[in-house]
Amino acid sequence: MSPEVLSTPVAETAKTSGRAHSRARAARRRKVIVTAGRVLLLVAVLGLWEALSRAEAIDSFNFSMPSKIWDQIWTWITHGTALGSLGEQIWYTLYEALLGWVAGVVAGVVLGIALGRVAFLADVLGPYIKVLNSIPRIVLAPIFVIWFGLGPVSKIASAVVLVFFPVFFNAFQGAREVDRNLVANARILGASDRRVTLQVVIPSATSWIFTSLHVSFGFALIGAIVGEYIGATKGIGLLVAQSQGTFNAAGVYAAMVILAAVALVAEGLLTFAERRIFRWKPADSGH
Repeated sequence: MSPEVLSTPVAETAKTSGRAHSRARAARRRKVIVTAGRVLLLVAVLGLWEALSRAEAIDSFNFSMPSKIWDQIWTWITHGTALGSLGEQIWYTLYEALLGWVAGVVAGVVLGIALGRVAFLADVLGPYIKVLNSIPRIVLAPIFVIWFGLGPVSKIASAVVLVFFPVFFNAFQGAREVDRNLVANARILGASDRRVTLQVVIPSATSWIFTSLHVSFGFALIGAIVGEYIGATKGIGLLVAQSQGTFNAAGVYAAMVILAAVALVAEGLLTFAERRIFRWKPADSGH
């Protein structure tokens, strides 16, 4: 075989490798630029807010300012809150949100897959689920406080009703969107309904379910916070209510910043888990 024929695959391989390295460098460069843009935007907004508040262009009593918000957070970290340590308040809210999130996700996935697989169940229960979904679920929080008291159960219930519906509809749609050829092939190979559901339908619907998980944890936090705001013995929501009651705008914003940090950490963990589970999927070049 001539040297020219041997060198052609090597050249093609080198060219392909070079393009891959170029794409990787471009992706890293874009990531750095996007991160820098996000940081600069945040600094600009906070700086403008601080400057306008100090210049009295906006009312610092109502809108506070970033420096006062940071001072409030630092005071809570170092000296605790009127309800106890800041860590205890964060954990209490996170505990309620996590339990409500898990219960809502499990119920949403189970019912979503079941109704997606069994048309009779979907026909019978579908109208009731649509009616329940049309109810503003935030207004249920006071009812749960009346039913379950000021303890964590009422907040968990609020989180569950907020989490359930987005997870349910995604799981239901994922079960409906399963490739019919896969289901038919599994049945030809002798798979029972149970095996088809466990080995074909659920894996196929996993990406749909994970899509809802990113949104639903934020809903769980909202449910816990609203429940605490209405009536509780501790938690970030109660800190918001107390700060509002004493006209402490910095305290309200400080609690919001803490909640945003908790939500970002949870989003990061979910994204990491999703990437680990879906390592086989090609990376999106647009992100």
